[in-house]
Amino acid sequence: MSTDAHARPVAAPPSFSAADVVAPSHAERARTLVAQRTTGSLATLALEPAGYPYASFVTFALSAGQPVFLISRVAEHTRNLTVDPRVSLLVHESGSADPLANGRVTLVGQCHKLPRGETEARAAFLAVHPSAAYYVDFQDFDFFALQLEAVRYIGGYGRMSWVDASDFCAAVVDPIAPAASGILAHMNQDHTSALRAYARAFTRATNALSAVMTAIDRLGFELSVTTPEGVGPARIAFDPPLPDAGAARSTLIALLRKAEVVLAER
Repeated sequence: MSTDAHARPVAAPPSFSAADVVAPSHAERARTLVAQRTTGSLATLALEPAGYPYASFVTFALSAGQPVFLISRVAEHTRNLTVDPRVSLLVHESGSADPLANGRVTLVGQCHKLPRGETEARAAFLAVHPSAAYYVDFQDFDFFALQLEAVRYIGGYGRMSWVDASDFCAAVVDPIAPAASGILAHMNQDHTSALRAYARAFTRATNALSAVMTAIDRLGFELSVTTPEGVGPARIAFDPPLPDAGAARSTLIALLRKAEVVLAER
């Protein structure tokens, strides 16, 4: 089961989004988050003290959607997973003033050593961690792959679900993600009037006092909208979706011109 809303106080306003507004699936959100990270916490089942979860800081890369690691045979987590391959990898965002508002993904499955001559994992890992070229051929380092069985996605407060492993591996990484933070900063600092116009024209918050852009992806963007009745979330879709981050500026300008026409006709 997936959800995009916690239980909220009765007096809180509902979402201002139009009905059935398109948004990325949780599989796409989870895959995009993990694809932007190169480190995480790997939990294995400890040999000493026996059976306890043991979390280690690791580097990783994705190869065909599966996490791959280059780890030393003397590492405690390597000793653990060699006996019991069941593991989980926690990957998370950072930056929000409220840590629990950050997104995070837990990838669950079994981790197994790859053949010494395996080239795909090596290429994927070195593309993300070029400094590992120094020790990649050391005899006490091996590549391991996490064969996913389940994925738990939490996108901050109120957005969470279990994601099927095959859906995660097949999901497309959002092309806007690397530029998203810059777009948000620019819009919220320099284009507050445009954000208010978007909210008034394209959401049910027709009396919006202000709006803050909280997220953007290839399919649309999300706002936190302030009205005389209170604050609520809203999402506005792009039509068509953005092909890349470079299209964001022209699309947002065109959307503003459309919003001005809609508001003028009211």
